[in-house]
Parts: sequence; C-alpha cells; structure tokens
Amino acid sequence: MKRIKYLLLVILLTATTVTWAQSAAVSKVTNSVFTLTTFRADGSLLASSHGVFVGKNGEAISDLKPFLGAATAVVIDHEGNKMNVTRMLGVNDIYDAAHFMVDGKTTPAPMATTSAAVGEKISLVGYALKKPEITESTVKGVESFMNKYTYYIIGMNAPDNAVACPFVNAKGEVLGLMQISTTTFDTHATDARFIQELTMNALSFGDATVKQIGIPMAMSSDKSQAQLTLVMASQSGDSIKYEAAINDFLALYPNLIDGYDARARRQMANGQFQDADETMQQALKNVDNKEDVHYQFSKLIFDKEVYSTIPYENWSLDKAYEEAVAAYQVKPLPLYRHLQAQIMFSQKKYQEADDLFTDLYRNTEIKSPELLFESARCKEMLNAPAKEVIALLDSAINTTDTLRILETAPYFLERANVYHAADSFRQAVFDYNRYEYLMQGRVNANFYYIREQAEVKGRLYQQALRDIARAILLAPNEPLYYAEMASLQLRVNMADKALQTAERCVAIAPEYSEGYLLLGLAQIHTNDKEKGLANLRKAQEMGNEQAQALIDKYGK
Repeated sequence: MKRIKYLLLVILLTATTVTWAQSAAVSKVTNSVFTLTTFRADGSLLASSHGVFVGKNGEAISDLKPFLGAATAVVIDHEGNKMNVTRMLGVNDIYDAAHFMVDGKTTPAPMATTSAAVGEKISLVGYALKKPEITESTVKGVESFMNKYTYYIIGMNAPDNAVACPFVNAKGEVLGLMQISTTTFDTHATDARFIQELTMNALSFGDATVKQIGIPMAMSSDKSQAQLTLVMASQSGDSIKYEAAINDFLALYPNLIDGYDARARRQMANGQFQDADETMQQALKNVDNKEDVHYQFSKLIFDKEVYSTIPYENWSLDKAYEEAVAAYQVKPLPLYRHLQAQIMFSQKKYQEADDLFTDLYRNTEIKSPELLFESARCKEMLNAPAKEVIALLDSAINTTDTLRILETAPYFLERANVYHAADSFRQAVFDYNRYEYLMQGRVNANFYYIREQAEVKGRLYQQALRDIARAILLAPNEPLYYAEMASLQLRVNMADKALQTAERCVAIAPEYSEGYLLLGLAQIHTNDKEKGLANLRKAQEMGNEQAQALIDKYGK
C-alpha cells in the first residue's frame, strides 16, 4: 500500500513539473512579442498591430496590412524599447504577411519545425510589458499550402488587440501569427515559417503591393540580384528607396563600381558636382577594377558636360577624355575607345572622331550599327555629300538585327533629316513615318511640325494639315504652329479656316507679328480688305519684314 502511494506521488510531481516547464517555455515567448505602429508620410498615425522577433539582429514578422500606405514604422519590445523598421525583407498580400528588419538587437522566439495537429493544445502569446498575456486554445483545423506550410483554424474568439501575436506549441515554439477571420467566429493563423522565409528580389520594385510601402526593401546578398535591384531602384521614381538601395549596395559591395556610380549620378543630378567628384575619387581607392572607375567617371563627366549648363571648373570634356584614355590604358577594350570617339565628337573634332568610329567598326569585334550611325553624323558635320551620309545610315539600318529593330529609330530620323536637307522631301516623309512608328507615337509637337514642313515641300498637303493639327494639340500655346496652319490653309484655299486659326494665334500671342500678318492675309482673302490691310500694317509696325511687300501688293 505504501509503495502504491509513493508511485502516485512521483507521478503527480512529474506531471506538475512538466506543466510548469511548458508554461515557462510559453511565457518566455513574451520576450519576443512587440507592438507595431505605422505612420503616413505626413507623420500621422496609420495603423497598429503586433508581431514577433525571429532573429537576433532585428528580423521580425507581422501582418502586412499596417504597412500599406506607410512611410515609416516603429516597434516597441516587451521592455518598452522603441526601434525603427528599416527594411522590408518580404511581403505577401494573399496571406497578409510581412517580414522586415528593425534597427536593434532583438530576442528571437524559437520557430516550430513541425506543424501542430488537429486537437493539439496551443497558446496565443500576447504583448505585455509586465504580466504575460497567454490564452490557451485548441487547433480546430489545418490546411496545407505550397506543399510545406500550414494555415491553422483555431477554436477561439481572439481579441482584436492580439492581431499578429504568435500562437505557440507546448514547447514555446512559434507556429503562426494570429489573424481574425472575416467570415466565421474562428481565429486563423498563417505559418510563421512561411512569413520568415518571405524575400524580395529586383523585380519586387514593380510589385503593386511593394509600391504601396514607403519603407525601403532590403538589398539581396546575391551580387547579380543586387546589381539588378540597383538598376530597378533607379527607375522606380522613389528617391528614398533608391537612396537606401545605393547605401545598402555600397555596404555589401564596396569593391564594385555600381554603387559609387549610382551615388555620383544622384549627386550630379542634384547639382552636387564636388560631392560626385569625391564619390568617384573614393571609388578609385576602393574598387578592384580601376578601369571600371575611369570609364564610369568619364561617362559621368561627359554626360554632365553635354546635358548640363551649370559650370563646374574641375570637369570638362578634356577631363572626360583623359578618364576614358586612363580606362583604356588599364585594360585596352574597344568600349573605352568608343567613348573617346564620342567625346571627340562633342569636342567638334569630327574628323578624328570619324576615323576612330570607322576603325572600331572595321577592326574590332564591336561592329555595331551605332558606329555607322555615329560615323554618318561626323560626315554630316564635315559637310560630306548627302549620298555618302545616307549610305552610312542605310548600312546602320540594314545591319541592325530585326529583333532589335526599335534601335533603328534614331537612324531613320537622322536619314529623314538628311533627305530633308537634300530636298528629297518624300523620302524624308517616309523616314519620318518609320521613326514615328518605331517610337510608337511617343513623339513631340516639334516632330510633327518638322514632318509637316517636309510634307508641304513635297506637296503632301492633306498629311501636312493633319500633322500641324497634331502639333497644336500637343502644344496649344505655341503661336508658331497656328501661324503655320493658317499659312497652309491659305495655300490650299481654306481662307475661312485660316481666319479662325489666325485669330486664335493673335489671341494667345498678341506680341507675335506673324499672327497679325496671317490674320491680315486671311481677312483680305475673305473679302475684308480694310481690316486686312490694317493688320498687315500692324505687323509691319511690330517689325515683320514681309509685311511691306504684302501691303504694296494688296493696297492698290
């Protein structure tokens, strides 16, 4: 009898010890639970939620909804420490999940390696600064997704203030994050392993969900992905995310030119030329491949000199050329000589540039149609015969791979201009048409005006009327286009239309003498000679050189 009582006592003590151990493990997870607060760009409160740390260096998981529309976010841990959310590591809008980083050391909760089964007892661990808030429940159902993760249905009516808090098993291992069902009284949870493994790549910049989040995404540790991410960030239009991508890239790859070039170009775009220069000097010290630095530095200076009117005494086309030569001296690649030739062209050294373009095409593996196009431009500037220039442009077009036909757009435009200058107006119109087609209609008002000029000279009046109308549509406040339309309408005996056009021209530009000249002509052609002559005289008073001859002609 005594032996039986002893065994019962041992069993009871053992059961009590196991229960206490489980509670301690579950309670310990409260050290990893935090509150999440997100803010809009103006600093106003957006949303709040919870989450759990899953790494020692700030890795955390939560729900996604609070981040949509957020510019910044903070978390507060169980001790009241506030930390900023610095990077998004991964998101999924289907399962309302977010994986991110905060700027501090964190206490991670252990992750469950296996899923909980139906009927298993689990606990919801809430956020608490003092006493742990733990609610026990039971797994009601499980659904598998992506062949390795679990979506839980839990038989409890969880409080609203526990959203994204972790459910844990008896060992204190995180199973998933709590979600309130919108269709039943049950509570759901998405597998924490799935959320922890969410990542982003370069293409995430185009993701509609990611675009709604102002917090930058983390840089990939894969070099090729990181380089692509840097490019995608530059095209995103989000300066904050681009700046973060540059900083992260430089931190990961200080020996590659990409980050320095990106930073220097941002500085140059902001007119910070001295800073850009210093960035490239730093690159010369840190980057392994010095030829890359010299080449990108040359391109940076070249672009500034060609496209910016703001002076910076340390940079010039000569300096750009020196850097291109330095790149070639380190590693003799045709690419670096090509840049030298382009700089020569901008220096108006057309013959030297043409010689180099021609040599590169004939004697290197480049053999690019672009070289033929550039040579044609040199010939044009050297006043070579039009047929010689056109022959080079023909070759540039004909040697372009059909899969890259869009690249021929500038070749067609240049050939059109050459034909135009050589009085081959209909051939010019044909090439202008090809250019418009290849540009898929992305052309400006000036293009339509230029093509209209060729069409008028080629006696293609109907097309010319359409084009000058398009020019006006794209630039409705440009008096030149109204004057051109009125002139053309008079030429094709549309005097009433010309009168309306000229009146509009005078209305939008009362200081433009050509408008009064054409208004006067339109009035004369619509049998209002007195007013017409008055407007011709006004044009003369404003300095119009054609007015006197017309007054003499119609004033008799």
